[in-house]
Formats: sequence, structure tokens, C-alpha cells
Amino acid sequence: MRLSELPKGAPAVVDRVDDAHASDPIAQRLRDLGFVDGEPVRVVAVGPMGGDPLLIQIGFTRFALRRAEAARVSVRAEAAA
Repeated sequence: MRLSELPKGAPAVVDRVDDAHASDPIAQRLRDLGFVDGEPVRVVAVGPMGGDPLLIQIGFTRFALRRAEAARVSVRAEAAA
């Protein structure tokens, strides 16, 4: 599942960040920001009418991402604790 498809509030874990092309700077920046395998992540809020941006929380940090950027992140659902 892609991070862009994750329902609001659903817990998940980052699986990987996919490069759109060789030396993809956006994918590398996402990795640098902490979107790495095993990190818990969730969608906190969604833009107006379900559009951009998505407010994503990873750890204690929140990021606003476009859906196209969030689509680069593969996640796996995590059972609620």
C-alpha cells in the first residue's frame, strides 16, 4: 500500500521509498527525513476535498507532503496497539 492511500489515522510502518528514476532527489530527501524501513507513520490530516497536502507524522515530526510525494512511500498496515 502507498502512503498516499493510507486512511487518515490508520497506523502503518514504512516498508520502503521507491525512486521514480535514477538519482531521484525527492525519494532521497524522504529517506533523509526519516522515511526508512520500520518507522511508524500515519496520516494526520488531508487537504480540502481529499486533495493536497497530506499531513504525515513519522515519530514526533509532522510533514506536509503532496500526494505524488507520498505515493513514493510504500507502507504496511500495523495492528492498533
